[in-house]
Amino acid sequence: MLQLFKRPFVLTNVLRSSGVWSQNRYCTNNVNKENVAGTMSDVKAEIAKKLGIQEYWSVLPKNREHLIQYEPKSIDELPPRSMQDSFTSAIIPLSSDLTIRDKYVTFLGSVRLGRLMEDMDAFAVWILHKHVLLPNLDPSTPLPYTFVTLLVDQISFTEIIPKNDSDIRLSGHASWVGRSSVEVVVWLEQKIQGKWRKLTRATFLMACRNATNTAAAIVNPLKPANDEEKRIFTGGENRKRRRIQSQKESIFNQEPNAFEQKHIHNIFMKTMDLNNKSFNVRKIPPGAMWMEDAQLSNVIYSHPEDRNAHNSVFGGYLMRQALELSWALVYTLNRGRCRLRCINDITFTRPVPVSSLLKMHAHVVYTDMNYIEIVVVNETYDAISAEHTTSNVFYYTYVSDTPVPQVIPRSYNEAMWYLDGRRKFNAAMNLDGGNDVKIEGLTFPQ
Repeated sequence: MLQLFKRPFVLTNVLRSSGVWSQNRYCTNNVNKENVAGTMSDVKAEIAKKLGIQEYWSVLPKNREHLIQYEPKSIDELPPRSMQDSFTSAIIPLSSDLTIRDKYVTFLGSVRLGRLMEDMDAFAVWILHKHVLLPNLDPSTPLPYTFVTLLVDQISFTEIIPKNDSDIRLSGHASWVGRSSVEVVVWLEQKIQGKWRKLTRATFLMACRNATNTAAAIVNPLKPANDEEKRIFTGGENRKRRRIQSQKESIFNQEPNAFEQKHIHNIFMKTMDLNNKSFNVRKIPPGAMWMEDAQLSNVIYSHPEDRNAHNSVFGGYLMRQALELSWALVYTLNRGRCRLRCINDITFTRPVPVSSLLKMHAHVVYTDMNYIEIVVVNETYDAISAEHTTSNVFYYTYVSDTPVPQVIPRSYNEAMWYLDGRRKFNAAMNLDGGNDVKIEGLTFPQ
């Protein structure tokens, strides 16, 4: 069995003494009340209040241009912040609020992971509100910022299946800060038999924009308060470098290496009829299926209720829809339930207008024994201009209790999907993509 976590995530000695952790273990002691934001409903209401966002929908959103004058012009105006300053937590009250519980429960009796991802995205924004401090801003003046999710790094899940009748706690803090970007770590726990048990952890990369979302805005620098925070900050620097390197090695920027080319050729040869020596006849090997037969699509019309604080479609809503589509695909192909092992990568390339038609396409792009790699691509369709624009790409790794069919690419386009999915899977499983050497253990970025 893969070991999902090498060690619990630890923040600082101060947080340990406040009862969040004890001796490197999660515990159920009272969290410092100053760090508790209430429920997720409280968090969302407070975000809208701090930004001065109107509660009702309007085709012409509330003008925020006047807030640009309050935007800091120099980094010298912003006091450094520590990770302790942004640490906060909130509760999803599944044990007591039956209305909330009904929105989170699946037909199998567990919790909808898509709903949890939606909350994690909103909670990441709340952590930014805790990190940002403008000393000269009048408390009655809305915050002159817009916060945007750029990407979500690998998210791994424990073996615990969330229960629909037990409270879930979100916690997190800023872990790295650039000039106008902030990395935020968010983790989930559920109270099971009186103890908080770890469910998952994710890192969000957020962009800080000005009040009208037309330009980048500088943000308070992060100054680690102790050695533990220095280690976490260094991890953020390493993840930044890894993201840059990963982008350079993308299938769009770098052709398949020799091993990958040979691998695709071997797959191709398995589909050929070697007796006839013809390229016109291809057959599917036993225990395999064509990639084109392993896909599922959905069309969603977005509504104002799906908007974020800035009248675009809320990123968490897109994450929920994509995850649930991927689950539907794997559920139908596997003819039963599969477990979501990890979310490998989520990218947000552009905002999605509320008036958009969302066309989501899920594809099984790679399989390995019991594992299934799925990519979901979100396209926005403008009915007036008839233009399709890719706004989001999501990668998911599922695991089945039984071996799954091997997916076989038929075209060159599908072969590139296959290699891209293979790279994502190997990265998620901590495999050496070039040599297929397995390294035991799924660990979070340190």
